[in-house]
Amino acid sequence: MKKTIQLFVFLFTLTVLAQNYQVDLNYYLPQDVTYNQNIPTPKSIIGHEVGDWHITHDKLAQYMYALANASDRITIEDRGTTFEGRPLLLLTITSTANHNNLENIRKNHVALTENGSSSLNTANMPIVVYQGFSIHGNEPSGSNAALAAAYYLAAAQGTKIDELLNNTVILFDPSLNPDGLQRFAYWANMHKSKNINPDPNDREYGEVWPGGRTNHYWFDMNRDWLPVQLPESRARITTFHNWYPNILTDHHEMGTNSSFFFQPGIPSRTHPLTPKLNQELTGKIGNYHAKALDEIGSFYYTEENFDDFYYGKGSTFPDINGSIGILFEQASSRGHAQESDNGILTFPFTIRNQFTAALSTLEAAVGMRTEILDYQREFYNNARNEATGGAIVFGDEKDAAKAYHLAEILKRHKVKVHELKQDFSANGKNYKKGFGYVIPKNQRQQRLVKAMFEKRTSFQDSLFYDISAWTLPLAFNLDYTESATMSQAGAEITDLQMNRPSVPNASNYAYLMEWHEYYSPKALNLILQEGLRAKVGMTPFSIENKEYDYGTVMIPVQNQKLQGANLLKFLTKVSRETGVKFTGVQTGLTKGIDLGSSQFRAIETPKVAILVGDGVNPYDAGEIWHLFDTRYDMHITKLDTRSFGRADISSYTDIIMPASWGGGLDKDDTEKLKTWVRNGGSLIGYRNAGRYLNSNEFLKMKFKTSQDTAKAITFEQRQNYFGAKGIGGAIFDTKLDRSHPIAFGYKNNTLPMFRNTTLFVEADANSYNNPIQYSNNPLLAGYISKPRLEELKNTVPFKTNGLGRGQVIYFTDNTNFRAFWYGTNKLLMNAIFFGDEM
Repeated sequence: MKKTIQLFVFLFTLTVLAQNYQVDLNYYLPQDVTYNQNIPTPKSIIGHEVGDWHITHDKLAQYMYALANASDRITIEDRGTTFEGRPLLLLTITSTANHNNLENIRKNHVALTENGSSSLNTANMPIVVYQGFSIHGNEPSGSNAALAAAYYLAAAQGTKIDELLNNTVILFDPSLNPDGLQRFAYWANMHKSKNINPDPNDREYGEVWPGGRTNHYWFDMNRDWLPVQLPESRARITTFHNWYPNILTDHHEMGTNSSFFFQPGIPSRTHPLTPKLNQELTGKIGNYHAKALDEIGSFYYTEENFDDFYYGKGSTFPDINGSIGILFEQASSRGHAQESDNGILTFPFTIRNQFTAALSTLEAAVGMRTEILDYQREFYNNARNEATGGAIVFGDEKDAAKAYHLAEILKRHKVKVHELKQDFSANGKNYKKGFGYVIPKNQRQQRLVKAMFEKRTSFQDSLFYDISAWTLPLAFNLDYTESATMSQAGAEITDLQMNRPSVPNASNYAYLMEWHEYYSPKALNLILQEGLRAKVGMTPFSIENKEYDYGTVMIPVQNQKLQGANLLKFLTKVSRETGVKFTGVQTGLTKGIDLGSSQFRAIETPKVAILVGDGVNPYDAGEIWHLFDTRYDMHITKLDTRSFGRADISSYTDIIMPASWGGGLDKDDTEKLKTWVRNGGSLIGYRNAGRYLNSNEFLKMKFKTSQDTAKAITFEQRQNYFGAKGIGGAIFDTKLDRSHPIAFGYKNNTLPMFRNTTLFVEADANSYNNPIQYSNNPLLAGYISKPRLEELKNTVPFKTNGLGRGQVIYFTDNTNFRAFWYGTNKLLMNAIFFGDEM
């Protein structure tokens, strides 16, 4: 009977709202308190009621500043800017008395995570809650609910709100993704009719590519909490580690025909490093959400669909840091109102659910305050008790930059890192001072370090909402080893700086640049863009008592645009900008190929384009755009598939085809692209673009097809059966032929590669055509089913062949995954600079 009444209330509410889509602020606000008339309402600042229009980020920021100016409960800070220059705001909301003692409260709270915390009395400490809204810009009910929630916290009056503010410090992040929110609000508002049309076929409910979900470079920022590669992530991670909040909430949206989800997720899909008590407390907090949603007649569910495994998500990252992460997923109206299986779903209704969950979180925080504070203290006490002595050493004797960037991530997470005291060797690998680092195992963040470095291959469940492996030293392709002592550790690093090479010695003959360093492509591009000639060595050689590997770049002194001292000055500038070392040599006579040999091949100045738009996966495209633009400072032209037929592509040396979500190019476009390749262009395809390349005879490949059939699988089990056959994201070992140009710059004969596809390409009969090949025992970390693992063995993630005067290059795997897979970025750069030599 209770469920029947709830359903009636739910449908009645939707019916009423279908007749009148406009609501006033009281629709959201509790009526068990009074409201301070001196606090500005959202409408008084932004010019419309919450939910009438989709809030743009500029108006959202305007209102948050207005609240901070009007209320002594709120302070506001600008923690930086997005790629598009929008502020990353944080409101700190608590009682006036707490504000007057805020720094002491913060220090005492952080002390809970440190040694000696047993002396702290949690009964007298406020609980800290981080509330974050709409990390996906086209899931806007969160940030719109932030308007009402912030007003409530500033204006509500009475015993209830006093108790809340006295016992809580709220870190209030009204928009985790300002650029995406602005992009989506523009779309939804642009298509709003005076008479709102809830027909799902209306253009309002179908954004154009790439949509508002992502940030400026089309990244899903809810996957960046652990890697911390984006400015928005860096701001919130700084806040997190500055406070170590006890609860962190992450407000999302899901499909229109759903209801409302809150954690815990599926129990069997919780990461084993997350304490059991964490999930018990999450469930206990969930009771507060259920009660609040019951009171307004909203349906919800828990322990389905979503999990708590990948620590790079906002709702899971807190769990490895002594906090409790909570995911909210609200059915999305994707506009102002939309027909759904549950009736007409209005935008105000979605906002009210998010608002209600935001308040029920705070109610739970107050009600469970000491219990959750004590949990945080015990989390770190137990972590210290688990800690063993010794250290993890990581580095790359040929590449200081990759090691530096991993150390950079560790430092952002308050992990203690030491410099390497001296050069040493272990397990056949050389570690070089300035090119490696030491992590003590016995430290506060030892559980987080374990989560970053472990290579897990066994799991309770075979399904994952996101990736199943992210082992960071493998992602960076770094050597690493565990030591029983700290004997290799030098001083702890407090100010991390990248190792910089010495000034090049002058030469009247040639300068040499090894290709090992991560930023070697950036340096080469600067040289070529300056109009200087450069050549690449196809085989190793030694000169003046130094050995040079495959792919060494030579810059001749003679017949150059810059001469003598000017050339040296320019190369010195390039070296300082990139960290890449140049060595001046005085002779062309070597052991191996001489510098005048035909085995030094001229390098063409690249002009690169990438296909974007309808049919293209925006994540993959954005990662490539980001790599070129922010890491290597290289131009890359974005060619829209809608206008490809009209574009003059004759001047491009390379065109990249990212993974696709459907047909982006028609028959005429395909013929145009093929003609361009035949005339000398290099076409580089990724992931399921391989199907297109194969079927349109750009590059013939043989894909393996799965032979296993479902046996003893019921209808109910079929979804899990197919899910377990997928590869959501795992790490695999490959063998490298280092003499092939695609492998230039890699010092080891193996390379860890990330894979989240089930495209298996059979190896070529000629071994020299398989420069990268999965080994016979390839699984390094993550989940893959046994049948899939058998299919993967000895296949190849890379194929290339000539077509006319051009080249077609294909990767089955994403070599640029989420901007933190530094270890395989150079594969794409090798394809760009050395594709003609393949």
